[in-house]
Amino acid sequence: MILLDRVSKHYPLRGGRQKLVLNEVSGVINRGDAIGILGRNGAGKSTLMRMLGGVEYPNSGRIERRMSVSWPLANGIGVQASMSGADNARFVARIYAQPVRQVLDFVETFAELGPYLNMPVKTYSSGMMGRLLFAMSLAVDFDCYLIDEATSAGDQRFVARARQALSDRLRSRTVVMVSHSAAHIRSFCRTAAVLNDGALTFFEDLDEAIATYEAL
Repeated sequence: MILLDRVSKHYPLRGGRQKLVLNEVSGVINRGDAIGILGRNGAGKSTLMRMLGGVEYPNSGRIERRMSVSWPLANGIGVQASMSGADNARFVARIYAQPVRQVLDFVETFAELGPYLNMPVKTYSSGMMGRLLFAMSLAVDFDCYLIDEATSAGDQRFVARARQALSDRLRSRTVVMVSHSAAHIRSFCRTAAVLNDGALTFFEDLDEAIATYEAL
């Protein structure tokens, strides 16, 4: 379970103004949930994902995690740019106490980066970065996977493989996916929430959530 208890997040802007991302948000993400978070560009979806993953912290309130949670996929988090993709995979394996060879073999096979796997991550395109992050995250057995539109990274064959792998994880793991695309959310999620003007509104009915989002 992930518990959000009166969570607020804001950033300072020029002129003494503030950018409000979350305003006194409370909610629960339970084990086995497949929840989509819909929001327009700039609504704060990626910030919310970093907070759920423990990479950023709220200005007030608390987020409690009672299960293991991945870093946000396709967010650029979890890699050291001067290291190669292979070295990043080895580092992740050691951090999460996973067999190094097993993780590296999985990443090499799934990401299909070829010789780039042994090159510095800072030389990667955004699509290559997304593939590396997706593969590294799937190589570790998390209770909850945070997906930031990662399945759109790469060519169509990789996208199809990524979606199949994600669908397989949905059967036994919690998934939180953020997107501005209602069709993307509908493909993977059973429920959804809408992030708008600092409010995160949860819906049990996926169609109701999408209708609310499209009416914004």
